[in-house]
Amino acid sequence: MLYGRLGERIPPLQLNLIKGIVAIALLLLTIVLGGEEFPVISPLALFLLVCSGVTGIGLGDTAFFATINILGARRALLLGMLAPPLAAIAAMVFLQEQLNVNAWCGILLTVVGVAWVVTERTPNSSTLETGTLGEGASPHLWRGIGLGLVTAITNALGTIFSRAAFAYTDISPLWAALWRLSAGVLILPMWMFLDRSRNTITLLWKWKSAPLIFTIFFAAFCGTYLGIWLQQIALKYTTAGIASTLLQTSPVFATAIAIYLGEEVTCRAIVGVVMAIAGIVLLFNFQ
Repeated sequence: MLYGRLGERIPPLQLNLIKGIVAIALLLLTIVLGGEEFPVISPLALFLLVCSGVTGIGLGDTAFFATINILGARRALLLGMLAPPLAAIAAMVFLQEQLNVNAWCGILLTVVGVAWVVTERTPNSSTLETGTLGEGASPHLWRGIGLGLVTAITNALGTIFSRAAFAYTDISPLWAALWRLSAGVLILPMWMFLDRSRNTITLLWKWKSAPLIFTIFFAAFCGTYLGIWLQQIALKYTTAGIASTLLQTSPVFATAIAIYLGEEVTCRAIVGVVMAIAGIVLLFNFQ
C-alpha cells in the first residue's frame, strides 16, 4: 500500500534502489547487534543468492513497482498470483520437491481466494484496474500486463534460486537476505546509468518532505527489511511452492487493514479471504 503511494512521486528504479539501501543498512545493524558471525558459504550457494537477488529484487521489484503505477495495486497483485504455481512447478523439476494432492489443492484454493479479492470491482477503481482487455485496450494496459508477467516470472526464479542456495549451505536467513538484497541493489545503478535520461537520482534531503522520507523508511522497514528476512526463513524451512504461495497472501491482510480503517468491505472480499485461509490451512497440514 505504501509503495503504491510512493510510486506516484518516485520512479520505479529509484524507489527500488532507495528502499534497498535502507534495508541493507537495517540488516547490517541487525547482524552487528545480534553478533552474527561472517558465514562460510560455498561459491555455488553465493552464486545462487546473487542470481536470486538480481532476478527477484533487481528486476522483479522494479517491474512490480512499474506494474502498480500502470495497472494499480489490484491488477498488480492479481498477476503476482502466477508466481506460486510457477515456483512450485520449477521446484518440482529442478529441485525434486514433491507436493501431495492436499498441497496442490491448498495452493490452488489460496490463489483463487486472493484473486477473488483483488479482481473485485469497486466504485473507486480506476479504468485501468477494471477495464476489459478487448480490442480497444490501451497500449499502457498491455505494457502493464507484460511487466506483471515479468514480475511473476522473476519472483518465481528468485524463489527457486534462494531455495537451491539453502541446499548447498547452512547460511542463516539473515545473511542470505543481506547477500540477496545487496546483489539486487548493486544491479540497479548500472541499469540507471544505461537510462540516465529518465533515472536521475534525487537525494532524500532535496525532497524537503519529512512525511515522504518517513514513509520511505517505514515501507523499507516493513516491506523490504522484515519482508525479505522472513522470506528467507520461509524458504529455508519449507518448500518453494508453499513459501511462494504464503508470500502472495498480502491482499488477505490488506482486507483486514481496510476493515480496521473503517473502509467498506464487501461479502465477496470476505469470501475470498475465507477461501485463502482455507488454502493456507491445507498447506500447513502438508508438512
